[in-house]
Parts: sequence; C-alpha cells; structure tokens
Amino acid sequence: MKRRDFLMLLGGAALARPAAAQAQRPARIGFLGFGTAAATADRVEALRAGLRDLGYLEGKNIVIDFRWAEAVDRLRELAAELVRENVDVIFATSSTEVEVARQATTTIPIVFSTHFDPVGIGHVSSLARPGGNITGLAALQTDFTGKALEMLTQAAPHVKKIGVLWTPTAPHSPVLQAIEIAGVKLGASLQLTPVRTVEEFEDAFATMTKERVDAIFVVASSLTGRGRGAPMLLAELAMKHRLPSMFGYKASVVAGGLMSYSPNYIELTRLAATYIDKILKGAKPADLPVEQATRFELVINMKTAKALGLTIPPTLLAFANEVIE
Repeated sequence: MKRRDFLMLLGGAALARPAAAQAQRPARIGFLGFGTAAATADRVEALRAGLRDLGYLEGKNIVIDFRWAEAVDRLRELAAELVRENVDVIFATSSTEVEVARQATTTIPIVFSTHFDPVGIGHVSSLARPGGNITGLAALQTDFTGKALEMLTQAAPHVKKIGVLWTPTAPHSPVLQAIEIAGVKLGASLQLTPVRTVEEFEDAFATMTKERVDAIFVVASSLTGRGRGAPMLLAELAMKHRLPSMFGYKASVVAGGLMSYSPNYIELTRLAATYIDKILKGAKPADLPVEQATRFELVINMKTAKALGLTIPPTLLAFANEVIE
C-alpha cells in the first residue's frame, strides 16, 4: 500500500470513529416534572413502560435525566439546565412544564402527554401541523370542562354558585373561558379563586365559603394533581366545608372527594413514548400531528355522596367508569 493511501485510510478511520461513537451513544431524554418524584411516579413508570415496548432500555440505548420542581421559577432553572446539557428530547407532561420548556428552547424537541389546550395557548400552530419544536398528546380541557361542570350540577341539583379553583401559573385562560360559558348555560354563577401554591389551598376554601359557594370545581393542573399532598388536601378541604366537588384527578376522589372526570393520564403518558421514538429516529416535531384523547373516565365516591346527603342520579351512575363504595 502506498504511503499516501495509507495516510488517507488512517484519516478516514479517525473521522469515522467519533461518528460511530455518537451513533452508539444512548439517547438522552430530559424529564421535566412539576411536583415531587413520588407524586409523579405513576407517570414515570408509564413513560418507561412505553419506551420499553419500543425497545429502549435505560442505561443501554437511552438515558432519562429527571428534574422535578414544586415552584415554576425553579422549573425554569431546571429547563435551562436540560438545555445546557443538550438533551435529545425534553418530555414536559402538561401545559405548565411545556410553557417553561418553550421559553428555554426553540430547537430541542419537546413532547407533552396531557396538554389541555396546545393550540389555544399557542404552543402549537394546529393539531394537524404543530409547526415548531413541540408536539405530543392532548386532552382538550376546553372540550370536556363543560361536561364535567354539568355532571357536578346533576349530582348536586341545589347548586347555584360554584367555586372554581384555578392555577395562574398554568396557562389556563382558554379553560376559564370554557368554564364561564358552561356556567352561563347551566345557570350557575362562578367564584373564580386562584391558587399558586399548596399552602394557599386553605385560604382559598375559606374565601369561597365566605362567598357562599354551593360546590367546588378544581381545574386540573400540575399543582392540583402533583403538588405535594395536593390531591388529598383538596379532598379533605372539600369535605371539611361540606362542598360537593368535581376534580380533574382520580386521586382526589380516592382521597374522599365526590367526583372526577378526566382522560386516562397514565395511558396518554405511555403513548407519548411513540413520539419520542419517532423524533429520535429523525422525525421533526413540526410534522407530527398532536393526538387527542378520546376516552374520559368518570369516578364517583358514593361514601362521600352519602356523607353530603346527595342522591346520585342512576343515569350518572350508569355513565361512571368507577364507583367507589
């Protein structure tokens, strides 16, 4: 072999080695979660299960960098940290986490699993063609909120004024508009009460009680679903004030709340793995249509209904996916 050909062969090998090493490098997913690791454990396992089904094994061909925060400001710091570490994909469960991740990067793909209104909030251009670096699965809260409010009034026909607990740190404007429209249709007045932290829950309930609300509607958010002890505390406060309640998370009904109406968040999180898989294989988020949840679950706690002196209509019981005795 001529000396020049030998040197060219060596140079080619040197160039090929980094590319091969990069190809073998495990893909890195940044998991950005609001709340505590314990409160998010079911979603973590759902995502892991979805990835395993697609052939991804942690420590071998994929690495998941977990970041949790119980305050939005801290969440921003963690999102910026994941961007600096140049992860391949950021998994941001819902609108709160997506908004923070969006502010941190316009280039790293962001996948969500339970976004409540990605178009209305402006995180994607359209469901069919997201158009940016964000995509995933959506449970359009603007669509099912009215139904949830209606079922609350069916369970408690005496209700004329409903306290609405919502989270300003989540981009909830379109959802609040849908709630107000539903309130008008049902002939019920609304008392909108914001909460930014779990510590504000008790004062919020005290305020709504002073305003003589007849029931409580908790708008689903990362705070109300995954804040430290949030589902149980909300259920306890609803019972303490003897208020019929509708939640966006089943956990609050298991803890003693009256009802919840929501998509299956665990199933949606498992399905989010398919988006991550497609992106890691070269697909662009801009071209991956947002998939909408089609199944919703009504859970009713009959023990709580009896404690509140409520008779749940047979039609509502027949519609329920789960009745807790």
